[in-house]
Amino acid sequence: MPRAKPAAASHLRIASALHARRRRLGLTLRDLAQKSGLSAPFLSQVEHSQTTPSITSLIAIAGALGVDIHYFIDPPPYTQVVRRAAEPEILETDTDVRYVRLTGGHTEHQMEALLMTVPPGHVAPATAREGEGFYYVLDGLLTVTLGGETFTLGRGDTAHFDQRHPSQMANKGKRVLRVLWVGTPKIF
Repeated sequence: MPRAKPAAASHLRIASALHARRRRLGLTLRDLAQKSGLSAPFLSQVEHSQTTPSITSLIAIAGALGVDIHYFIDPPPYTQVVRRAAEPEILETDTDVRYVRLTGGHTEHQMEALLMTVPPGHVAPATAREGEGFYYVLDGLLTVTLGGETFTLGRGDTAHFDQRHPSQMANKGKRVLRVLWVGTPKIF
């Protein structure tokens, strides 16, 4: 069996950008095909780096996805992906939980990482949404309910879960809880 040639960086960039944007908009390949005037099998080949679209096709895809053609060609600059500890981005919320964004500032990021400082007694509302969630306990005790099962997690413990199941987090301990949350799609 002949070996497949490795895809060039531009093929991978186009493929991953197309897939990410389409999924973010909740479009199927068939939906994108109708909007762009291109065939679903062709779009699938582009997403899997099996073919490279012409400039004309890429313009049609970009238009259907509501982005400029440069979205597929130019990744975000490094200045938007590095986060310096000396310049934290503290998110303003109507809660007593302190959220510090750890992820970069480029507009198309799909994953978000937050450092959460949770006071004792705080119980967050139960939520369910698309994507994945991940907790890593840095200090304190995290009580997390996933579906109908409750877990108490201590320092170094993790929980990685499908967020379509209802989940709730709480600090039922007597100390401040520090937890790293990583998930998709982004919350803030």
